Amino acid sequence: MYFLTGWPRRLLCPLRSEEEPFHIQPSSQRFYFAVLSETQLSIWFSRPSVLIVSYIESAKAAAQFGFYQKAEWKPDDSMIAVATAKGYILLFDVLGGGDDKSLYEPVYPKGSPRVKVTPGYKEEQCAPALSLEMKKPVDLEAPITSLQSLQEDLLVCTADGYLHVLHWDGLGSNGRKAICLTTIPFSLDLQSARGGPSLDLEGVYIRCMEYCVTLDGFAVVLSDGRLGFITPLSNTITADQLQGVWAADVTDGTCVAVNNKYRLMAFGCASGSVLVYMIDTTTGSMQLSHKLELTPKHYPDIYNKTGPVKLICWSPDYSVAMVTWECGGLSLWSVFGAHLICTLGEDFAYRSDGTKKDPIKISSMCWGAEGYHLWQQEEEEMFHFIKSALTVNPCTSNQEQVLLHGEDRLYLTCGDPSQVHSTSDTHPTLLGHKHWHVVQVRMRIHHTWFDGIYFAAIDTAGQCMAVAGRRGFAHYSLFTRKWKLFGNITQEQNMTVTGGLAWWKDFVVVACYNFIDQQEQLRLYQRSSNLDNAFASVTKLQSDTLLLNVFRDMIILFRADCSICLYSIERRNDSVELLQEVSMSRYIPHPALVVSVTLTSVRTETGITLKAPQQACMAESIMLNLAGQLIMLQRDRSGPQVREKETPANNKKLLPFCPPVVLAQCVENVWTTCRSNRKKRHLLEALWLSCGEAGMKVWLPLFPRDHRKPHSFLSRRIMLPFHINIYPLAVLFEDALVLGATNETVLYDGLQGSSEPLEALFPYCTVERTSQIYLHHILRQLLVRNLGEQALMLAQSCASLPYFPHVMELMVHVVLEEEATSREPIPDPLLPTVAKFITEFPLFLQTIVHCARKTEYALWNYLFAAVGNPKDLFEECLMAQDLDTAASYLIILQNMEVPAVSRQHATLLFNTALEQGKWDLCRHMIRFLKAIGSGEMETPPPTPTTQEPSSTGGFEFFRNRSISLSQSADAITTGKFNLQKTFSMPSGPSSKGRDAECAENMYIDMMLWRHARHLLEQVRLRDLGCFSAQLGFELIGWLCRERNRVARVEDFVSALKRLHKDFLWPFPVIPVGSISSPLKNGRCRTVLSTRLLKSQSADSLLNSDMDTAPPQAASSNLTWLDGLDQRAKDMDTASSAHSNQHSPQTHDAFLSLLTNKVEEYSVGSATDLTETSSVVDGDWTMVDENSSTLSLSQAELEHISMELANKGPHKSQVQLRYLLHVFMEAGCLEWCVVIGLILRDANVIKQVIGFLDSPEVPQETVQSVRNGLLAVDTWVSTDCLGYKPFLHLIQPQLQELMDSAAEQVQPESFQPTGQSSKLSGSEGLGGAALPRPEDSRGVAAPLGLGLALPSLEPAGGFPRPPSEDCPPEQTEEQGEEEGAYDCTLS
Repeated sequence: MYFLTGWPRRLLCPLRSEEEPFHIQPSSQRFYFAVLSETQLSIWFSRPSVLIVSYIESAKAAAQFGFYQKAEWKPDDSMIAVATAKGYILLFDVLGGGDDKSLYEPVYPKGSPRVKVTPGYKEEQCAPALSLEMKKPVDLEAPITSLQSLQEDLLVCTADGYLHVLHWDGLGSNGRKAICLTTIPFSLDLQSARGGPSLDLEGVYIRCMEYCVTLDGFAVVLSDGRLGFITPLSNTITADQLQGVWAADVTDGTCVAVNNKYRLMAFGCASGSVLVYMIDTTTGSMQLSHKLELTPKHYPDIYNKTGPVKLICWSPDYSVAMVTWECGGLSLWSVFGAHLICTLGEDFAYRSDGTKKDPIKISSMCWGAEGYHLWQQEEEEMFHFIKSALTVNPCTSNQEQVLLHGEDRLYLTCGDPSQVHSTSDTHPTLLGHKHWHVVQVRMRIHHTWFDGIYFAAIDTAGQCMAVAGRRGFAHYSLFTRKWKLFGNITQEQNMTVTGGLAWWKDFVVVACYNFIDQQEQLRLYQRSSNLDNAFASVTKLQSDTLLLNVFRDMIILFRADCSICLYSIERRNDSVELLQEVSMSRYIPHPALVVSVTLTSVRTETGITLKAPQQACMAESIMLNLAGQLIMLQRDRSGPQVREKETPANNKKLLPFCPPVVLAQCVENVWTTCRSNRKKRHLLEALWLSCGEAGMKVWLPLFPRDHRKPHSFLSRRIMLPFHINIYPLAVLFEDALVLGATNETVLYDGLQGSSEPLEALFPYCTVERTSQIYLHHILRQLLVRNLGEQALMLAQSCASLPYFPHVMELMVHVVLEEEATSREPIPDPLLPTVAKFITEFPLFLQTIVHCARKTEYALWNYLFAAVGNPKDLFEECLMAQDLDTAASYLIILQNMEVPAVSRQHATLLFNTALEQGKWDLCRHMIRFLKAIGSGEMETPPPTPTTQEPSSTGGFEFFRNRSISLSQSADAITTGKFNLQKTFSMPSGPSSKGRDAECAENMYIDMMLWRHARHLLEQVRLRDLGCFSAQLGFELIGWLCRERNRVARVEDFVSALKRLHKDFLWPFPVIPVGSISSPLKNGRCRTVLSTRLLKSQSADSLLNSDMDTAPPQAASSNLTWLDGLDQRAKDMDTASSAHSNQHSPQTHDAFLSLLTNKVEEYSVGSATDLTETSSVVDGDWTMVDENSSTLSLSQAELEHISMELANKGPHKSQVQLRYLLHVFMEAGCLEWCVVIGLILRDANVIKQVIGFLDSPEVPQETVQSVRNGLLAVDTWVSTDCLGYKPFLHLIQPQLQELMDSAAEQVQPESFQPTGQSSKLSGSEGLGGAALPRPEDSRGVAAPLGLGLALPSLEPAGGFPRPPSEDCPPEQTEEQGEEEGAYDCTLS
C-alpha cells in the first residue's frame, strides 16, 4: 500500500513567468508531463524532474483562441491537444525524442575512473531534446468541457450537448464527427434499454468523461449531476451505436475517474463523498460497490465540511485513489475503500500550538511513473510515496515479511536469520520494534534504465532482495551487505522484467522479455554465482508473461493469452519443465484484470481430515484474483484415482482442474503458506484475504475432533470476516498476527520565518511498522456460528503464544462493550457463551478481572451477570492460591458490595498472604483495610508513629540501627547520652497515638498478632523474623507482652531441631580422634607466649564481665575498666570492629595475626572467647606474619576445619544473632537459651543463667530453662554427641542452675521507677551499644510496659565485640554480601 514519506518537494521553473500554472497532464507512460498556464504549454521530464520545452502563445493568438484550459496526449506521446476558452482545439506535434539529441549530458568528475562499457554500446541520455509545433486549430464553436484520448481518436465534449470525435491525424471531412447527447438512449440497465424509462437529456451536456479500456465504455458525469456509463455497441463510435445506463438516485456528481484493473468507476459528489460503481455483467446496470468518505468517528470536525469533490486520481498500478475537495486537502484510499492518509486532520491540519492551518488547495494533480510521486500544480509540488511490493509484484504474499519500496530504496522488517521457522515462536524480532531496515538501491548512474524500482521481491528468510528497473535487475544480500549487478551491461540492457520476480531457495526466478531474440523467457539465476546469462537457466515461453509466483518446487505463470502454466524446477540440473497448461480465456474478459495468481494447498473436499496432513503440501488449487473477485480452481478428483506407486516417476500426469468457483468479492490481497504444522492446522491451512474497508476475511478449515467422522451437515471450510485497525501487509500464520505499516508525522513549526516555508506548513512524514492480533476476532466469529468446538481446538493450539491472555481479554472486552452499551435488547447475547468458553482455560479468573478493571464501572453488573458472582470468583482464586488475582477481585468487591463484605474478604486474603509470605501483597492489604475504614481507597497509609518500625526493619535491622561493636573510652560518654535520650522518652505518645488511631488499625494489629502467635507456636522463628522485617511489626513490644504466654518454649529439643532445619544450620559433629585430643583440655596453651595468654585472658575477662555482670556489680566493673591501660583498650578496639581507625593495619582474618607494636592478641571466632574456652569453641590461634611461625599439628588443623564445617550459612548466623538480640530485649530467656545452644555461645548461656537469679524472673521460667537444658542433655547423650563439648564447657553454669533449683525466689513486683538508679550504674558498660534515639522504637515499648532491668541489660550488651560475634573477615563479608547493616564505632 502507499505511504507518504518526507516533505513535499517544490519544483523550480527556470522560465520566469507572471502566469501561474493550473493544469498538469501526464503522457500515457508518464515519462512526460504537460503543464498549462493561461498562454503557455510546457513539457517536463519525469525523472529527473526538468523542464524540456515551453511554448508561449502570442498575444494576438491568445485573443483569438482564448486562454488554455485542458490538455490531452496522444497515446504514443507524439501529439498534444489543448482546449481553449473560446472552443478551439489546438493540436501540437511533439518533435524529437530520437537517439541523436539530448538535453543534458553526463559530466564525469576529473580523476574518476569512467565505467567501461561494451564496445558499440551507446549510453542512454536522460532528458531528450523535444520541440513543439502547432498544427491547424479546430473550432468547435462551444465551450469545451472534457477531452478524452483514444488510440486513433480524440473525444471532445462541449457545453452545447455534443460529443465530437476528432481523428488525431487527418482533420478532413472524414476526420470529424459530432454526436448529440439527446440521441443516445439512457436506461437503468441494458435489458430494459428498449422500452424502459429513459432520461430526458434536453439542455444537458457531459461535464466530465473518462474512457475505461477493460469495460470498453465511457464513464460520464452529466451537467445535471447524474452519473452514467456509455457503451459503444460496435467498434466504431457512431450515434446509433451508443447505449447509456445511468445510476439511480444520484444528482450531485462532479467528476469521475476509472480504474481499468478492477473495472471500477469512481464518481465524486458535491456532498464530499466518492461513489465507486461497477457494471453488473449480467444486466449491464451500474451497481454501487462502495463509498470513499471521511467518517465522523475519525474526522469529527471536517467530515461534512469538505465541500464537493474536485479531483480523483488513480495510481498507475490502480491500487489506490487520491481525492481532493474544493476546500482543499488530500486523502488516499485503497481500491476497495481502506482509508490510508488524510491531510485534513492531526498534524497536517494543526500547528503545534493548536491553531488551525489552511488546507492545501489543489487545482490539478497526477501520479508520476510507478506511483512514487504525486505532482500537484497549485504550488508546483511533488509528494513522495513508498509503497508495498504487493501492489506490483503480488507473489511476495506468500512471505511473512513486509517489504516496501520507494523510488530508490527498500524498507524491510529485519529479522535474525537464525530464528526463521526454527521454533514455534517465529519472528520474535519482527515484532519487537518499529524501525525498518532500509537498503539504498545504488544502481549505475550512467544509465537511466533505473528510473525507479519496477518490481521487488524478498526471500523466505528475509535476507535477500531482488529489484528490477526498466531494464535488467540486481539482487542484494543482508549477510554481505552487497549488491550483485550484471557484469555485462549489454545483457542488462537487452532484457526487461515483465511478469515479476520471485525467490526459489537460492535462485531468483525472473519472467522477462529478451530484446535480441525478441521473445519472452523464464530465467533462473543462482544467488551465489555472478549475475550473468552464462550462469542462468533459460526457458522460452510462448506468450507474454503478466504474473509469476512460486509454490514449493513449482512456478506458476499467468500469460497474456489468459492461460496459466505450471512448471516444475529440478534442483539437480536447475532445469524448468512444463507440467500443465490451463486455459482461462472463457472466464477472463481481459488479461489486465488479473491482479494475482497463486498456487495453494487449499482444498474443499473431504481429504482435509486429520489423517491426510501430507496432502497439505501438494499443489491442490489455483487462486486467481480477477478484478477483486477471488476465483478458485481446484483439482478434479472425481475421476478414477491412480495410486502413486503404480505410476512411474517420469510419467506422472497431473490431475485436471475443475471449473472455477468465486470465493469472495472486493479482494485486494491474498495470503497463504506452503508450510505445515500439525499443532496449528487451522491457521496454516487457512486462506487470508484483505478486503479494503470490509477488513479481512479468513477461509478457515473445519476439522472433526479426535479422528471422529465429520458431520455430514458441517461444511469443510467457513469464510469469517473481521475488522482490524491497520492495513494488512503480511500475515504471520503461526503467531496469529497481522503486520502492517502506518504513516506518522513530525511537526517542524520552528522553521517559520517571515513567510511560512513548505516544511512548516506540511509535517515531516515517516512510516512505522505496526502489528495486530486477530485471533480473538476469529474465535468470536466461530462462537457466533455455534462452532465452539472448532474455536476451542483453535484456541488450544495457540495457548502457548505469549499474548494469548491478551487475546482472551480482548474477546471479552469487545463483546461486553458491544452488548452492554447496546440500546436495543439483544435477543441472543454472546457474552455468556464467551464466558463459558474462557472457563476452559486456566487463565479464566485473571482474564475476567483484568477485563473488568479496564472497563468502566457501569458495565460490571452486565459482565458479572454472565461470568458469575465476584465473591465466588474471589473464593476460587483463594482455592487456586492465585492471590494477586484475588487482590484484583477485592477491588471489584469493594465497588460492588458493602464495606463489611469487602472487609471480610480482605481479611481472608490478608491471612492467606501472611501464611504464604507474600509481603508486598500484605502491605497492600494493610493499606486496603485502612482505606475501607477511612472510606477512601486511594489514600496513602498514614506516616508511621514513633512506635512503628519502618518496613525495612527486622532482618534488615542493622541498616537502620548503628550498633557499636566495641566499647572504647570515647564511646562511654556517647553511651550516656544515648541512654538518657532513649530512656527518658515517655511511653505516653505512642499509647496516645494508638488510642487515636481508628478501629481499623486495631483490627489489623489483631491479625498481625494472631499471625505472629501462630508462627511462634509452630517454632517458625525464621518466618517470624521475615514477617517482622517486611511488615514493620513491633516484635520486641509484642514479645514483651507474650513473654509468659506464647513466647515460652515447651520442648527445647524439638525447638532446637526446628531451628537447625529452618536456618540450614548443620548439627555439630566431632571427629573420631577428638575425644583424646590435646585440644580438648587446652594443653596447647603451653605453646603460646605468656604475653599472649595475658592478653587473651584480659580480653576474655573484659568481654565476659561486660556482658554478664549483674546490676549489683556494675560500679566495681566500671572502676576496673577505668583502671585498664589505655593502649590495651585501643588494641581491643582494633581487634573488634569494622573500623580500623585505631589500628595501623587490618588483615584478612583466617589464620593471620593482627599485630600491634606493644601487644599481641587473639581474635575470637563467632562464638565467645572465655578463660575456660578452648579451641573446640572455634578460637583460632593466630600467627604474627613477622614473628616465627607457630607449628600446628594435624589434629589441630582437623579440628579447625571441623569447626568451620559445623557452622551454618553466614546469613543465617546474622539472622540468629539478630533474633537473639530481640529475645534478649524482650526478656524471653528460654528462647535465648535455645539460640545460645545452636550458636554454641557460652556467654549467652552464662548471661541467661545470671538473669535467672533476678527476683523479677518468674519461677516457671527458671523451672522451664532447667528442665529444657536437662532434656537437651539427655538428647545430646543419645542422639547428637556433637553438642557434648559445648555442654561440657558450660558445665559450671548448668551446675549452678541445678544448685539454685532448691532455692525458691519469689518474683517481686516490677519497679519501673527504680530502674533509673540501676541504669545510671550500668551506663558505662552497655551504653555504647544501645540503639540511637531515633531507632529506639523497640526499646521504648518494653519501658512503656514496665520492663525490669534483666530484659534491658542485654540491650546494652548484645552487640559484643567481634571476638564473640564474628572475626573481622566475616564482618567485612557481611557488609559486602548482605548489604543488611552498617556497623560504626560510636
